[in-house]
Amino acid sequence: MEPWSEVLVEYILPVIGAAFAGGLIGLEREYRGRPAGLRTHILVCLASALLMLAAVHQVHWMGDTPHDVIRIDPVRMAHGILTGIGFLCGGVIFRQGLNVHGLTTAASLWITSALGTLYGVGFYGLAVGGTVATLLVLAAFRLLDKRVPRISILDVAVRYRRGEAAAEQEFRSLTKALKLHPSSMSHRLIAGGEIIEIGATLRGDADCDAGVLAKHLCADPRVVEFEVLPRND
Repeated sequence: MEPWSEVLVEYILPVIGAAFAGGLIGLEREYRGRPAGLRTHILVCLASALLMLAAVHQVHWMGDTPHDVIRIDPVRMAHGILTGIGFLCGGVIFRQGLNVHGLTTAASLWITSALGTLYGVGFYGLAVGGTVATLLVLAAFRLLDKRVPRISILDVAVRYRRGEAAAEQEFRSLTKALKLHPSSMSHRLIAGGEIIEIGATLRGDADCDAGVLAKHLCADPRVVEFEVLPRND
């Protein structure tokens, strides 16, 4: 029977540390309204810590096996955990139109699993430091991210009736007036040759408003349909 002090250090502290770290990261994700929130991050961190605890203390749950036969290799368990978490991370990444969402949440799940692994092997210094660094990246760096100069990218598709289609030069004039610069432009004949589609990728300042472009296109009677999709790179 192990003394309570050893049980506390070897089993209880890693579980509490993993749950606390996962909870802190999950709270930040929950506050941002992300698909993986508080409970998901706690469970991921706990699962990783418990599996590593089982791997590290393999001798205790294989008591009937001769010690010279047991080969303890926690690294193999760590590889299995981080491989398995990839399937969970893939579930929170999705595409909406031309935008991809969930990459940061997937990364937070991945690092939460890594932190649980560190707590499970008792590497508390690196685990605590990693938890603090993760919270800084997710929370504090968000303030810095808002101040970094950036450009806005709009994917635009405008459809005209074939007999009323605006010339490319006219479309360029509109985008130039709105300080939107096309980096590429395409033309396509659709609907059995009745509709001409002009597609473009537009770049502008961070404060450019996609609604202004949409308003101008709505006011043009020659436009049959249009799509203006802001892209989140």
